[in-house]
Formats: sequence, C-alpha cells, structure tokens
Amino acid sequence: MCKKVLVAMSGGVDSSVAALLVRNAGYETTSVTMRLYDNHTIGISSGTCCSLDSINDACSVANKLDILFTVYDFRAEFEREVIDKFIDAYEHGLTPNPCIECNRTLKFDELYRAGQELNQDYIATGHYAIIEHGDDGRYKLKKAADLSKDQSYVLYTLTQEQLAHTMFPLGLLHKAETRKIAEDHGFINAKRRESQDICFIPDGNYAAFIERYTGKRHEPGNFVDMDGNVLGVHKGIIHYTVGQRKGLGLALKQPMYVQYIDVENNEVVLGSNEDLFTRELVARDFNWVSIACPDAKFRAKARIRYKHKEAPATIIPINETEVRIIFDEPQRAITGGQSVVIYDGDYVLGGGIICL
Repeated sequence: MCKKVLVAMSGGVDSSVAALLVRNAGYETTSVTMRLYDNHTIGISSGTCCSLDSINDACSVANKLDILFTVYDFRAEFEREVIDKFIDAYEHGLTPNPCIECNRTLKFDELYRAGQELNQDYIATGHYAIIEHGDDGRYKLKKAADLSKDQSYVLYTLTQEQLAHTMFPLGLLHKAETRKIAEDHGFINAKRRESQDICFIPDGNYAAFIERYTGKRHEPGNFVDMDGNVLGVHKGIIHYTVGQRKGLGLALKQPMYVQYIDVENNEVVLGSNEDLFTRELVARDFNWVSIACPDAKFRAKARIRYKHKEAPATIIPINETEVRIIFDEPQRAITGGQSVVIYDGDYVLGGGIICL
C-alpha cells in the first residue's frame, strides 16, 4: 500500500521543493499550509512566512504539482502558544526563541496530530536536517549536509514518536540545489528572498511589536552598574537583552553591555564585555533526542544560540528534564530564555531552555 505523507507548505521555496520530492518518491502526497496569523495582527500587508501571500504561493505550487492542498486555521493556537509566550518571556527579562516554540507546538504537535486524524503515515517539512534510525532502535537527529542552512538546533524538541513519522526531504541537499530544482519546475517562489527575522515581527523591532500588540506601555526604570550605581533611565525592560550595547541611549566613559534584567526592581544591569563571560548554565524542559538520558556526566559540545559556535563542555544530567552544563572556556552572553543544544559530532543529543 502506498504510504501517505502530509507536507507542510509555508509558501517558501524549501517546503515547495520538499513537496515535489515527496511526490516524486511515489508517496500519496497531501499539502497543508498553516494559517498562523492575520496580516493586520502583526502590522504588515504581505511578504512573510505564513502570510496570506505565502498561502497563495503554496496553493500555486500545490496546483502545479497536482496534489491536494488545504489550509489549517491555527491562529488561536499560534497566539496562545507562540505570541503570548514570546511576550511573557520578554516581560520577565528573558530572550525567547519563538521559532523553536512554533516548531514544537504547531508544526510537530498540532500538525502531527492533524496528520494522524487524516491517517497519514508521515508529515514532511522543508527543514534542513536529517533523521536516521540507529541500530539501537532509536531515531537520531543529525545536521544537514548544507551546514550553512542546518536547522537541527531548532528541532531538538522532537520526540521519538514524531521522528519516526517525520521526513526532511531537503536534508541531503544544499540550498543552491533546492533553488535550482524550484527554478527548473517553474515554481512561483523559486527566487523568493529568505526571511531572516521572526515571521510575526518582520522588521525585527520586538519591543514595538509587544507594545502595539498588548496596547500597554512598559514602565521606565534605572540602568545600574554591577555595584548598583544608577547610570541613567531605561525605556522599559522589554527593550533590552543580555549582551546588548547599542541603543542604550547613555553617554558613558566606556562601552557597557547589558548583563541581566532585574525584573523585580525594574532595573537593567550593565557591565563590561568581560563581565558577560561565564562557564555554567542550567537548562530546563530538556528533551533527549538521539540518546536516552545518561545516568552520569559526559563530554559533548554545546550551542547556546542558533548562530553560536559549539563549544566543548561537561554535561551533567540533574534529572530527566534538567541539565547542568559546564563549558571548558567561558562563553559570552549566556542568555535566559534561549535554548542550549548539545551535539556529538553531527548528532543532536538533546536540548533545553536556559534558565541560568
């Protein structure tokens, strides 16, 4: 019997080519676009992932491929699980990664559940990553062939059940190959520019979005140094994140950087660049991917941001969902709310949310 695959199509070139490859591999292919927000909600007219224009582009490609196309309305879920959590994190002095939360709750929870209801054998997306089935019976998540586009970092929340029923058709391709395939097949989005920002904040101004979306202003407070001396007045804690130097609006004798946000006292604490370097962190909500939770500490490499270079560290499991990580060398601006992902070579061992 022909296996059934539900392909998530965002309207971009990657998911479009993923749908083509799934269809050409002989699977019974159905495509779906998730409607996550209204354009007016995020203050744009068009152009981002999951916007109305993107839905139209996805429909165009699906028609060209002669595969069934549908739209799932996940606006309420996206608002609750992604936007509201994003805002709450900033209001509590954290710096979240909403793309990871979107992958976890929408693409690989809601969409996976929808696929099961439709009796689909797999879901497929346009992510650049590789899934392998190991000799030990465990599914493993691996970096993509194109390391410049590798997205394994944002996929660490995948469970074994989800990995068993997920396809990443682009895992062995380089981006240039993906674009050429799209151009050769005349896809409307073949030359579409890639979005570099969070989809619901295309201009990158997080604070402006939060204030516009919530309709409230965040109270000013004091900038203070590491000794508590007042240096000036800030615009509200949502405007700042750890490691930030530009945009402070202060005339200082030397460069100073945000060290942490003191939410209780509504203060932004500044210090030197050297003060930003630390060796340890604790991660919560940890998900073990390519291995089960070890019962002893071990060595691996860890990445504390999407573009961060992995660094050698000792990994100490506290329990199934909490991990302490001690780096060999101090790392700059370890930030609460971001994700830490640990690797053994190309394999994702697991990841969690940094809580320091």
